[in-house]
Amino acid sequence: MLNCTKMLHDRASSSDALRYGRGSVAARERKPVVVWTLSRRCNLNCSHCYTASEDRAYPGELTTDQGYALLEDLAAFGVPALLMSGGEPLYRPDFPDLARRAAGLGLRVTLSTNGTLIDERMAALLKEVGVTYVGISLDGPREVHDAFRRREGAYDGALRGVHLSRAAGLKVGLRLTLTRHTYQGLDSIFETIDREGVERVCFYHLVYSGRGRRLIDVDLSREETRDALDRILELTDQRVRAGRKLEVLTVDQSADGPYLLLKTLAAGDRDRAEAIAAQLRANGGGAAGSGVGIANVDPVGGVHPDQFWQADLGNVLERPFSRIWTDGRSELLERLRDRLGLLKGRCGRCVFRDLCGGSFRARALGAFGDPWAEDPACYLTEAEISTPPALPAFQGLGV
Repeated sequence: MLNCTKMLHDRASSSDALRYGRGSVAARERKPVVVWTLSRRCNLNCSHCYTASEDRAYPGELTTDQGYALLEDLAAFGVPALLMSGGEPLYRPDFPDLARRAAGLGLRVTLSTNGTLIDERMAALLKEVGVTYVGISLDGPREVHDAFRRREGAYDGALRGVHLSRAAGLKVGLRLTLTRHTYQGLDSIFETIDREGVERVCFYHLVYSGRGRRLIDVDLSREETRDALDRILELTDQRVRAGRKLEVLTVDQSADGPYLLLKTLAAGDRDRAEAIAAQLRANGGGAAGSGVGIANVDPVGGVHPDQFWQADLGNVLERPFSRIWTDGRSELLERLRDRLGLLKGRCGRCVFRDLCGGSFRARALGAFGDPWAEDPACYLTEAEISTPPALPAFQGLGV
């Protein structure tokens, strides 16, 4: 996850400590942000859904009491944040009870939702039970969003969720997955941000898992990805220079960091480029992501490296999450925590390997069947990954 606002203007945000403040913590000692997929059920049928969710009941999901036990373990373990997700987490009747228990245990509770189930009562309840942040998906103008979510009215429902959540005093952010269908609407997303007073937006790069596997053909080309990043950075820069309080993040593609570093250096701002390089090194890129700085617990208690990569690490009904994460019994977790030497192809020989960390392993697995293969969505050119920037941190590197 790259904080574009911080990289461009060194503007701090409350969540930066999760990304840039733990560089000295060894991979085996880091406590992960946990994405808990509370339920697979969803009232929408989104084209890119990593859980391939539908509007039906799924058997075997954790009971309320089993959820409480999970939360108590996560709190005692000291995870820095809990993201309650789905499916659609608000479809689960005991969501308020689970969120209230999590907040009462001292967990930082955030919510990922399509927003359509947020009415005035739910917005007030989210505030009351201790949810600190609500991320609502919005993929562009009405026609684009409704087509992507495969439900007429989804756009209006999401915007209503934004309105009501902000009116209830909740911090609200927007979320968008970049594809050829959505990236042309970047200007409209920033217009919505301005109009609604939203202070945070996350642009996700497509991951080939769940129904997202069907979208490989509509993933952005390398040229389109660079164009999208250029536009996101330009629109962010305009607003920050105008005094707008806005946190803009890109997610699931660690090559965004080196790309921004190279743009900054090409623009002649060497000092800012050196600062960016230091921040990226502290962040760790993909090497501080799946299996290190992030984890997933699925609806039936399975533990995974992240929500997109459903490799089986254990189940919280058999061993507590804290033990699964630390007892050394998972060969995959051990490899993820020392992954740089396992990377192949372009990722293995890239001069930005230590900053990017091999980006997103679930995408390599989805495209090639090999989690250590190169990230197929990396858009840096051969010259860029082979030529060290003229900065002290890169002296002695090269291929």
